[in-house]
Amino acid sequence: MAMHTQIDLVAFGPEHIDGAVALSQAESWPHRREDWMLAQHLSAGVVATDADGRVTGTTLVTPYGEDCATINMVIVDRSMRGLGLGRKLMERAFALAGERPLRLVATKEGLPLYEKLGFVASGEIRQHQGAVRPLERPEGVEAMRAGDLDALKALDREAYGADRSALIDALVERGSIAVVRKGAAIEAWAAIRAFGRGEVIGPVIAPDARTACALIAYHAATRPGAFLRVDTGSETGLSPWLADIGLAHVGGGIAMRKPERANAEQARRKVYALANQALG
Repeated sequence: MAMHTQIDLVAFGPEHIDGAVALSQAESWPHRREDWMLAQHLSAGVVATDADGRVTGTTLVTPYGEDCATINMVIVDRSMRGLGLGRKLMERAFALAGERPLRLVATKEGLPLYEKLGFVASGEIRQHQGAVRPLERPEGVEAMRAGDLDALKALDREAYGADRSALIDALVERGSIAVVRKGAAIEAWAAIRAFGRGEVIGPVIAPDARTACALIAYHAATRPGAFLRVDTGSETGLSPWLADIGLAHVGGGIAMRKPERANAEQARRKVYALANQALG
């Protein structure tokens, strides 16, 4: 790879976590070491390193079975921008994804590159965060039970259009999950886990906005004043309510897909909050 300085592209391994954390901190991203470790555990990736072994670029590809993959944590050190490194990282990401349909969430800075690479906008992601106001715990929502896991995964696949079993296993291990039941069946669910400055709620899988709000309120009700984050699509209509409970709209990104890689149509239940909080 010919550039102004020696750059090597190598497989992202655990030994690169500390360098990746430094890179994201330089961009004021909130990801802790533990957040990078989770992303790396679920993904394959590539890092760019300079002659001294310093991490100067990252990208991760999170596969969901053979259904699709998300590209995330795309960061290029400010000193290396304008040299084509971002495109090289994306080309490696494409190779890792194989024939899977691709999704990503673009920052303003990354948007021009992704458009050149054939991605098209499919929605707007709104990031909400802040100290949550005191809430009453809603009725009809409860903690998941030991035998619920297969039903959660089936519901998620119906909504997201891909098999995210590995992600859900990780959320169960690292966080907690609330569910809404309809008779003996699970109608909706939402996860919460430690992330960044506090905790993040997502995914939220629900048939309507009212149920999505109830699931978020269930988690928030036991954490008055805690710093929470929820990333939601603008089409969900949750933004005004999230702002009302203390989670201000502080930014976000553009959801994008590769149009030639067909994705399954979203089903009756919708994804009201994302699980991957990487905007890059």
